[in-house]
Amino acid sequence: MALDVRIFETVSPSRFISFTIPNPNSPSHLLRVAVLDSPIHSSDSSPRVAAMLVPKHRETDWIFSTESGHLQLLLNLPNISPLSPKTLFKEEVPFLIYEDDVVSRVELERTVGPYVGEMVIEDVEIEIDEVTREFRRRLRFKRMPNLVQSDVKLVRSRRGEEFEPQLTELVHPYLAPMVASLSLIGSEMTRRPKALCIGVGGGGLLSFLKVQLGFEVTGVEIDPEVLRIARRYFGLEERFASVHVGDGVDFLKRLDDDGSKFDVLMVDLDSSDPVHGVSAPPVEFVAKDVLLAARAVLVPCGVLVINVIPLSKTFYEELKDVFRRVFAELYEIDVGNGENFVLVATVSIRDGNSGFSMDNLAPVILKYVDAIQRI
Repeated sequence: MALDVRIFETVSPSRFISFTIPNPNSPSHLLRVAVLDSPIHSSDSSPRVAAMLVPKHRETDWIFSTESGHLQLLLNLPNISPLSPKTLFKEEVPFLIYEDDVVSRVELERTVGPYVGEMVIEDVEIEIDEVTREFRRRLRFKRMPNLVQSDVKLVRSRRGEEFEPQLTELVHPYLAPMVASLSLIGSEMTRRPKALCIGVGGGGLLSFLKVQLGFEVTGVEIDPEVLRIARRYFGLEERFASVHVGDGVDFLKRLDDDGSKFDVLMVDLDSSDPVHGVSAPPVEFVAKDVLLAARAVLVPCGVLVINVIPLSKTFYEELKDVFRRVFAELYEIDVGNGENFVLVATVSIRDGNSGFSMDNLAPVILKYVDAIQRI
């Protein structure tokens, strides 16, 4: 049955249509076309329209081959000139270009977790600059195809026959700022520091805290399949961290009851709702009773460190107000990627001295120490 082009004269929020057309350059092959109407209602009488061509050899990437991937692209499009669907073929339609730093990729495994859904683990070669390339291992969740959940550098193993994760270096953009936040731990700490990490992912942060900084690390991850992936592909070992499977909020409240205390609580959780795009943390985590439980598991000189990808400026301001009502002081680090912020909340007013030495850390981490701002 032929496609009725009149269906494109109107916009229906979240409507997804996929069809094929003959390739004019190769009649024996078909081209797949996907059309997605934005889920966001617009008062503009002239909806914006644009087209995007899939980069060569990237056709099977989730972001290009699935409806949820197309949604992520659509929600992150730059502003483009208004065009009416009725005049689509009479006006010049802007063609958008998708660019990233991936040169090549090899898929290692696809699997499904009971909470996060389908995941893909892949090794990629990325272009750092015109002369430098680097190998990385990545974990991506299908519910957010544009989101790289975990990203670690790969180096040749001691035998030189294969690659293994580099556990002493952080490459994910917001992890270095999170580590820089440790400089805000108060000066009362006189023993081996203890860290609680809610949200494990590939486990890069947990491994770094143990291997590079000597922390005693406890992790909480809701999805057991994510933990399996972290152990098999990302180098997370039991000697690096004691990891529990469960809900982070419930775990916090149980710790409050048994009196366990930590010097730092690090939270790295993203929202599971793809309609609103990538955001962090989930709204339910920053309820006042949860933050009170978080404060209760910290020592008097302790800090809460949380990765934030705000839904909106208003949401971010409200989020900071909630933190200020529960904690003594609030600090911010702008990651500098136009997306992430790291918020650091202290249990008590700082005396200006740090209980944790930042000596011998990488310059990229020390740069963020200098970027910490009290807000």
